[in-house]
Amino acid sequence: MFERQQKILEAAVRVIARSGVRGLRVEKIAAEAGISTSLIYYHFTNRAGLLGKTLEFVSDRAAAYTEEAAAEAADPRAELELMLFGELQDSQAVRENSTAWGELRASAVFAPELREPLAESTRVWVDEVADTIRRVGGDGVKAEDAAERLTSLVEGLSERWLSGSMDLDRARDLLRGAIALELDRVGD
Repeated sequence: MFERQQKILEAAVRVIARSGVRGLRVEKIAAEAGISTSLIYYHFTNRAGLLGKTLEFVSDRAAAYTEEAAAEAADPRAELELMLFGELQDSQAVRENSTAWGELRASAVFAPELREPLAESTRVWVDEVADTIRRVGGDGVKAEDAAERLTSLVEGLSERWLSGSMDLDRARDLLRGAIALELDRVGD
């Protein structure tokens, strides 16, 4: 059963990344996954349930590739950089994941059932970044603020890059500068 749900969620991410959330039809996801719509309803109950689980899936997948990149770090600062730059990789998986995340975030404005899971996913990411900032050498409250600013910046840079408003090198340069500014400020 897990494999089938995984296949459906992977298909949902691809469809959302290509077409967005508004107007998303379960039939499109079923066709992408090569299964029946009734199987999607069996596993996820309704469209809202599918979107909520897709949000969880996107968050878990992002955590996996950012943690994998950060594991190679020599020190907490390098870990922080790798963790944040993990969201600005020019790979199919990151592009799909980031596009789907942006779409789900934007849809939460109109879909209240996505707000709480989105807030929780965001909180987990901010907490992980803040913990890493603390290990670089800052106090808790300011590390939390720095983490909020940096994760917000990564989301905005990702959206600009994915929409073609900014090239990837420029996004990375801006993030690199912001990390330097935040780490110089932490603990002041």
